[in-house]
Amino acid sequence: MPEKNIDFGRFGARGIKGSDAVARKLDELAGGIATPVTAKRGWMARLHYLTKSTQTLKAAQDAGLTVTHRTLKAWLEGKRRPSKTSLERIDQAYRTVRRHNVARHLLRRLNRDGRGTRVEIHPLNQSQVPQQLQRVVEYRTMKGLDAAWQDTIVDLGSQWGQYEYVTNVGFAA
Repeated sequence: MPEKNIDFGRFGARGIKGSDAVARKLDELAGGIATPVTAKRGWMARLHYLTKSTQTLKAAQDAGLTVTHRTLKAWLEGKRRPSKTSLERIDQAYRTVRRHNVARHLLRRLNRDGRGTRVEIHPLNQSQVPQQLQRVVEYRTMKGLDAAWQDTIVDLGSQWGQYEYVTNVGFAA
């Protein structure tokens, strides 16, 4: 049962949430703007990315960047500087939209009629868990993300949420 590891790590297991591992990997693969959001160049670059089309602007708004068109225009023209809270929202919206765009690209790569990139799921680390409390959690790989993906996700979470926490999720060529 996913989301039922209320007291994760109680017996010594180590790992991170699978969703966080995927997000980290997508951030790593996404690359992106290296300049920090606190520098004018950094937040301007993020705003340009988020406003390059109506689709990305809508995605940015959905991701939490909720400012008026007038404020956005003033920022882009350099007439005003976003507040600290707004900078955090700009950065979060940028990461969310960037992850989404990279995920779409990866989805095409992963599918390729089952010949795509391999997804690797490394289970949680149980080396510190007493042997009698350890579970058998296998290293998993999958190729392609066609219609069977939904069945795979159900299967992955079927054994007590064993992939809710992992040590790593990777995308291998």
